Amino acid sequence: MPLTAAALLLLLSACQDAGAPGVETAKEEDETPPVPVEVSTPNRGDVFAVYSGTASLESDEEAEVAAKVGGEVIEIRAEEGDRVKAGQLLARLDGDRLRLEAERSNANLKKLEQEYNRNVELHERGLVSVGAFEDLKFQLDSLRAAHKLAKLELGYTEIRAPIDGVISERFIKVGNTISPNDPVFRITDMDPLLAYLYVPEREYRKLSPGQVAELSLDALAGQRFQGTILRISPVVDPDTGTFKVTIAVPDDGMRLKPGMFGRFQIVYDSRTNVLLIPRAAVVEEENSQHVFVVEDEKAVKKTISTGFTRGDMIEVSEGLADDDRVIIMGQSGLKDGAAVKVVTIDAAAAG
Repeated sequence: MPLTAAALLLLLSACQDAGAPGVETAKEEDETPPVPVEVSTPNRGDVFAVYSGTASLESDEEAEVAAKVGGEVIEIRAEEGDRVKAGQLLARLDGDRLRLEAERSNANLKKLEQEYNRNVELHERGLVSVGAFEDLKFQLDSLRAAHKLAKLELGYTEIRAPIDGVISERFIKVGNTISPNDPVFRITDMDPLLAYLYVPEREYRKLSPGQVAELSLDALAGQRFQGTILRISPVVDPDTGTFKVTIAVPDDGMRLKPGMFGRFQIVYDSRTNVLLIPRAAVVEEENSQHVFVVEDEKAVKKTISTGFTRGDMIEVSEGLADDDRVIIMGQSGLKDGAAVKVVTIDAAAAG
């Protein structure tokens, strides 16, 4: 019996040692594997602050050309899509009637001028009364004005462009008989085209005339166009809380068309040679941002301050050094001081 009791006591003591607190925890800690991570070192580069907006392109000037006299269209000298200059001949009307009227008024004018010249000498000699001479002079002035009017109306049979631009619409055909004030062409000034952005008032101090605006369009995918801020409205619309920004977009190649929908990016600030890391590396918290860096095979948490972004990169203004090995993959759920194992090194880190 004594031997049996002693054996039981030894067995109980061994069971208590095996279940003692701290022994199993230490063993589990020793067995916790390091977290595999991918790291990269920061790059140096330039970043820009950009305002983005959308708008449709519009023409700066547009003129509807109307007939000033009636007549039959006998010739068309411009077609839709043609670029024209102010004063260029677009079409011609039948001007036979107006031409005859101009010739008749010219003949009457010459006859009256001869009569007036004869009466000048007679008037100086006192052989023609003052009243009769003044009446003759009045008739001469009136006939001269009528002749100028006849020539002007004859000139209106040649329909000319009032502005530089592109023929966007033609309303007439050869053989049509038109009346005064009938529309014949529409001319659109397409260089430059304009876009109107309505920008929130909080951005007012960021934009100014002369800033560059880069344009991309769905209709011309892959192509970029450059415009500039032409003017900024000095007032804010109280209903929408926005102000109007007018952007001019030149296009010598005539690839852009009024009505095209575009996306504008306006650079309003820039910084050079700043520290850049992938945005995916930044862990957002309620009131702060941090990243994890690898030091002595441990994850070290560092609070950072960020600035502008450039694509998938973000500027770090405080909290990092150029040679820090920043964890860019595997940081989700990572804790400060956790063991890590670098399995992939980004090209920047390898360099």
